[in-house]
Amino acid sequence: QLQLVESGGGLVQPGGSLRLSCAASGFSLDYYAIGWFRQAPGKEREGVSCISSSGGMTNYADSVKGRFTVSRDNAKNTVYLQMNSLKPEDTAVYYCAAGSLDYYCSKYVPANFVSWGQGTQVTVSS
Repeated sequence: QLQLVESGGGLVQPGGSLRLSCAASGFSLDYYAIGWFRQAPGKEREGVSCISSSGGMTNYADSVKGRFTVSRDNAKNTVYLQMNSLKPEDTAVYYCAAGSLDYYCSKYVPANFVSWGQGTQVTVSS
């Protein structure tokens, strides 16, 4: 019933840009905080960014602050992650997930989010 689908990943050179999309089906994203997470090979899944249900609050990991921007388009039931100035360290599978409380965006961890998508691969390499 609740499903999120990530898209927009691919291969990009260092310094390039990608825009990831997180599209919802079966429910409206208006009522959920949406978190972006990533997982590199051999590493734990980590939080990247989060946007509150109203869109009024956004958070970013220190490693991406100033380079990534999260936004939402309620008319399209989609959340976006604009990634600029990409670095090889950004290479990972990127996931989006829904949090039932905006509080989870203040200090979010993967365990507090549900309806994970399948992920989209982002590879930053020359």
